[in-house]
Amino acid sequence: MKFCPDCGAPTNRQVPDDDDRERDICSQCHTIHYHNPKVIVGCIPEHKGQILMCKRAIEPRYGLWTLPAGFMENGETTAEGAARETWEEAKAVAQQPILYRIFDVPHINQVYMFYRCGVEDGRYGVGPESLETELVSPSDIRWDELAFPVVRELLKEFLDDSRSGDFPVRHSVISFGRR
Repeated sequence: MKFCPDCGAPTNRQVPDDDDRERDICSQCHTIHYHNPKVIVGCIPEHKGQILMCKRAIEPRYGLWTLPAGFMENGETTAEGAARETWEEAKAVAQQPILYRIFDVPHINQVYMFYRCGVEDGRYGVGPESLETELVSPSDIRWDELAFPVVRELLKEFLDDSRSGDFPVRHSVISFGRR
């Protein structure tokens, strides 16, 4: 950050008093600007044993398959954000979202939170960030066309848990693309 978004004055990188890392500090109004991780929220929408997936209409990974997910917005809970993303990308109403999976990805400053949910009346469509959407049987998942490694891991765990009927909340750290 070169300039303060509050007053427009130049900023300097320094360690504030009572802190342990460098921050951008305004040279004029002395506001300390914190840069925090982005939270990505999404759902594994399920209807009658099938999973609702979206083919991406945006970069990164244009044309590849994923689950409905995106950046959490201010003023919403993680569950509300996951449900909103499901509506925006797949025109599906997420029913009873339940926290399922957390991934910390510190090397890109992101946290992913996924919820299991139903799809109201099995209805879905195509939102502006999707080329198409589809309810997919587990045997028909296009593993070689998945957009993100996190989605691959998430789906594998979900299918294993579906067989056992036990869905524990899991958490892991992904560093440099590895689990």
